[in-house]
Amino acid sequence: MTSVHTTAPSASPHRQDGEGYRLSLPNTARSAGIARDFVTSLLTGTPHSGIVDDARLCVTEVVANAHRHTCTPLIRVHVTVGQEHVTVSVTDDKPWTAPAAGGVRSDAQGDGGWGLFLLEELASAWGSNVCGCCTPRHKTVWFTLAGAVAITV
Repeated sequence: MTSVHTTAPSASPHRQDGEGYRLSLPNTARSAGIARDFVTSLLTGTPHSGIVDDARLCVTEVVANAHRHTCTPLIRVHVTVGQEHVTVSVTDDKPWTAPAAGGVRSDAQGDGGWGLFLLEELASAWGSNVCGCCTPRHKTVWFTLAGAVAITV
């Protein structure tokens, strides 16, 4: 697993070899469930069906964190479905609450704080970007899951 944390300008974690989908959600308690259903609908019945559960869990955690820890009016979800990878990013307007690799939980005590631990365990890579150069405007937390390898005949 690889984690990456950058500040702007940074390259998008989304690869150009896939199909991109976007969803904007109001920052409500329902946002995580809606994002989870969105990702599920994109991956079910595709060669990436085997990673649907991991993708659902990870996007739920990241969107729930954006809802819980920011006052951003919108939470934006971007999904790129490639042949070998699925990358999901969640963007909010609170740039200085980016997670750090050192914040990953290592104990099994307590009810909260499992989001980064799940990303660390399930994603092939994850990270966060603060965007906006001198005046940061938003942050993105992203993760990539390794999907099925396409077989060409």
